[in-house]
Amino acid sequence: MNICFVGGGNMAKALIGGLLKRGYAPSKIRVVEVDEKRCQELHHDFVVRATTDPSDAIPFSEIILLAVKPQQMQSTCRNLAPLLTGQMVISIAAGIRAHDIARWLGTGNIVRAMPNTPALIRHGVTGLYALEAVSATNRERAEAIIEAVGTTLWVEDESMLDSVTAISGSGPAYVFYFIEAMQQAAQELGLDELQSRQLVLDTFIGAAKLADSSQQDVATLRANVTSKNGTTEYALSSMESNNVRAHIVAAAHAAAARSKELGDELGKD
Repeated sequence: MNICFVGGGNMAKALIGGLLKRGYAPSKIRVVEVDEKRCQELHHDFVVRATTDPSDAIPFSEIILLAVKPQQMQSTCRNLAPLLTGQMVISIAAGIRAHDIARWLGTGNIVRAMPNTPALIRHGVTGLYALEAVSATNRERAEAIIEAVGTTLWVEDESMLDSVTAISGSGPAYVFYFIEAMQQAAQELGLDELQSRQLVLDTFIGAAKLADSSQQDVATLRANVTSKNGTTEYALSSMESNNVRAHIVAAAHAAAARSKELGDELGKD
């Protein structure tokens, strides 16, 4: 089906690149982008049609993917509404609820997606939610598009996307934060910057791959590394005494609460 991306930023580029890598024809993809220079770059990089005029793209597309900033969503939707003729609309804007998008566009054929930044290297995970008006076929189409940049997870209650945002949407920043701390510790223990980076990144990548491929849960994997009175036990005891686990859990709850607040704020007329 013909797809029109509204907004040509990094996430849109990731999705376009992922679709093309999967064999999607460039002729089936159009992009609406307000920046003329970026339109030229999109055409050069992906050989897709890019335009600043929505009327040159929206009427010729069966699927519309909204990839604009949350603060621009309401005005963008109101501008697009007169051009819609029943197309399915997918939004990847953080915080904007599907019912608000439906109200601004005048259609209930809305799927909301919450991707995360590893989608930029096609290793993302995206939470998906569809309004009742979205058919099973269109749910499959939306999933197929988003899977071009990673895995997907459907939720049946849109409020759960606040949880998805707190865990996977914001999650990469938590991982980077922990990596920063580990690299700092490595350098304080005498390793140089390059050695610290290699040891920490390879440890994270290896541990994540082990957890993903193992039949054991992560608690068991952690216990397997933790010898009695050994170095790991001392490190974990230090974390527990400083309530590191509780602080991580509290941070995720804070992110979820803020996600709900943003939805309330951005959904106002």
